[in-house]
Amino acid sequence: MNSILIAQHDIQSPTDIRLLVDSFYNKARQDELLAPIFDHAISDWEHHLPTMYQFWERLLLGSTEYNGNPFSKHLNLALDSEHFVKWLELFNQTLDENFSGKKTEETKRLASNIAGSFQLRMGITPANNDFETLNYSRA
Repeated sequence: MNSILIAQHDIQSPTDIRLLVDSFYNKARQDELLAPIFDHAISDWEHHLPTMYQFWERLLLGSTEYNGNPFSKHLNLALDSEHFVKWLELFNQTLDENFSGKKTEETKRLASNIAGSFQLRMGITPANNDFETLNYSRA
């Protein structure tokens, strides 16, 4: 049986970020554990998705468009370590399905660091400690 391998490229552009974000949220919004959280927290997806594009473009491409406070948006949600584990699982799965390379691996590390830092700041014991605690100061 012949299988066709499609060479994946690394994350390089806003178009790549949009593919990542859209693909991830398509998975998350169908996930049994995460969908209820997103359904409760986000009523306007047309507004939310561009914000997520800007967030990841800032982290990965150096864009200056995002000026939000992601932690405050998560603080009052009913989250536990299981939610963060699932979020990372789906996020990394989405990355692996669409990209490969140095920036992709950096994105996985950033996502793990964000999840770990959020949990610590929310008083949640992380399921794993394989992350670097992030400082979100804008200095």
